[in-house]
Amino acid sequence: MLTPPSTYPTDSLLAFEIAQQPALWPTTLERVAAAGLPSELTQSPVILTGAGTSAYAASAIAEAWPQAMAIPTTNLLLQSVAEIESAAPSLRQGGLLISLARSGDSPESTAVVAKIQKLFPLVKHLAIVCNANGRLALTAGVEVILLDPRTNDRSLAMTGSFSNLTLAGLALKHHEQLAHHLPAICSRVESALPQSNALIQEIAHTCKDRIVILTSGMQALAREVALKIIELTDGRVLAMPETFLGFRHGAVGFLREDTPILCFLSSDPQKRLYEEDMIKDLRGKGLGRLIIVGDNPSLAQQRDWYVPAIAPFLPDSLRTPFEVPLAQLLAYHLSVNAQVNPDDPSPKGTITRVVRPFRIHKELTSA
Repeated sequence: MLTPPSTYPTDSLLAFEIAQQPALWPTTLERVAAAGLPSELTQSPVILTGAGTSAYAASAIAEAWPQAMAIPTTNLLLQSVAEIESAAPSLRQGGLLISLARSGDSPESTAVVAKIQKLFPLVKHLAIVCNANGRLALTAGVEVILLDPRTNDRSLAMTGSFSNLTLAGLALKHHEQLAHHLPAICSRVESALPQSNALIQEIAHTCKDRIVILTSGMQALAREVALKIIELTDGRVLAMPETFLGFRHGAVGFLREDTPILCFLSSDPQKRLYEEDMIKDLRGKGLGRLIIVGDNPSLAQQRDWYVPAIAPFLPDSLRTPFEVPLAQLLAYHLSVNAQVNPDDPSPKGTITRVVRPFRIHKELTSA
């Protein structure tokens, strides 16, 4: 159901920030390389942390980093010493906490750093941030990788900040591989956004009140896309992120006959077998309308939409920052279709660009 390309939206700050991502990715690799972190530091036990979208960036990085685990700041702030040590038993001997943030001004960001500094003084701290003036970037005892100021999205919803924070973390372990493929990837995204705009607008127009996002090895991507859709439509479109196999277990009841199902197909041939089986099952039951994101147009049938994947030649664990822009564009069009202003999707202030300050309670001491 391909339609001719239409002009990319030019009257929206959010749409502009989505489109400028390929121009920013090379600067992110340059800044990570310039930081010159010792390799032994990234070989130690690593906790990646952030809140909201930054937590999903942390999870996306951890998918490609065997020695690392992602724990949101919203969890770390509440966890006891015993709970933290259970998750990371060797923190007493050292390690690395990598904090990710767009603004660095969310209350949990600095509170978690202070907590870990107090409880585990041998742990080193690295922050990857988009805002040079945020509290996290100015915290004592924290080494900072400051990304290009343009990654500090002015929009409420994080777009370029998400992809660049994720790319920066991935580059700490996979810089050479990413640098090799990045020029071609940037070119593909720069072309794909305007070329796919009309198709994505058509998909959004058919979506009533719900959408499903399926992946096999990119769960952080699915969760971030779902969050963007909810944020940008002010909750008028419900989004469910799931795995292809997990969706069979009850969650499939979320579907209606016309529910769009955004299917990010894996670059792993073994996983693709299970994904294609699930796609056949959904067609057989007459549930949903499939949006196939992959490298094989023949997988899409008459009622489906096909969107070429941006980086199907990379392992799934490295694809998240590059596959997300087209999904962000879908969230933009869903916002417009829901009669929400994507540049101001929460006029009542339910969601704010930076989480409002809240009380950080002192640690209670056991009797």
